[in-house]
Amino acid sequence: QVQLVESGGGLVQPGGSLRLSCAASGSIFSINAMGWFRQAPGKQRELVATIITSTGITNYADSVKGRFTISTDNAKRTLSLQMNGLKPEDTAVYYCNGVVQTSRSSPAFKYWGQGTQVTVSS
Repeated sequence: QVQLVESGGGLVQPGGSLRLSCAASGSIFSINAMGWFRQAPGKQRELVATIITSTGITNYADSVKGRFTISTDNAKRTLSLQMNGLKPEDTAVYYCNGVVQTSRSSPAFKYWGQGTQVTVSS
């Protein structure tokens, strides 16, 4: 049992900020990587940002570079996305993803949260 639960979504005005969180729980041995994806109406799901937990290496979509920051609290097994300078085109459902091992001998699989809505509108 692995659960990823996003929170922090809501309605913000253009130029505003929002912080998303993702809490991982359940039978977790390790989390190798985590990321945020988003899906806007009528569009395919796209990568927003990823982080390799062991190294801290991050990767961002070009559209959010300089505005969004992904981070983890490994002890608490939480993932965050600080979003600044929000634009209407950031409006989407944001999904948390984790590459998770459930035991030391198990392979890692991707798990998804249920998503949280972010709406940027005046």
